[in-house]
Amino acid sequence: MSGGAAWRGDVKARLYERVRAKGYDTLTAFAEARPAIPLHELADELGQEDVAAVQILSGLLGEAEQRKQVTRFVRDVLARELAEAFPDGWPGVLDDANRFEAAMALGRWSAYSPLTHEERVRQASDALLANPPPAGWRPLSHDDGLLRTLLPDDTA
Repeated sequence: MSGGAAWRGDVKARLYERVRAKGYDTLTAFAEARPAIPLHELADELGQEDVAAVQILSGLLGEAEQRKQVTRFVRDVLARELAEAFPDGWPGVLDDANRFEAAMALGRWSAYSPLTHEERVRQASDALLANPPPAGWRPLSHDDGLLRTLLPDDTA
């Protein structure tokens, strides 16, 4: 993406125009059709020159808040971050390099998560590092069983 093109004009209108041009009514529907694809790749698909990953993230969070599905959004972002960090699945051994990559992915996920979920995200991150999933595990969507165990939907 070049310079500030992503921030010129009506960002939200451009984003939704691109989503509708792809045949989707919502950004969430567009993203769901591409589970575990990193946010920057979703942005590139909608416009390499004028759509930024943070715009995708913000739009998805806004839709999740409207639908009262923020925990689902948080799981979705984690699946995308882990897919980018470990495209072949969770490593068999968390050596220094893999531990660093996991910490970076979890750190980005934490930064991208809303404050309402800060404590739950910290606990889930700690659990993943303390009790790593099996080698090769790769969440394919927000609906992954382990992700749902780490971050169950809100009951209230």
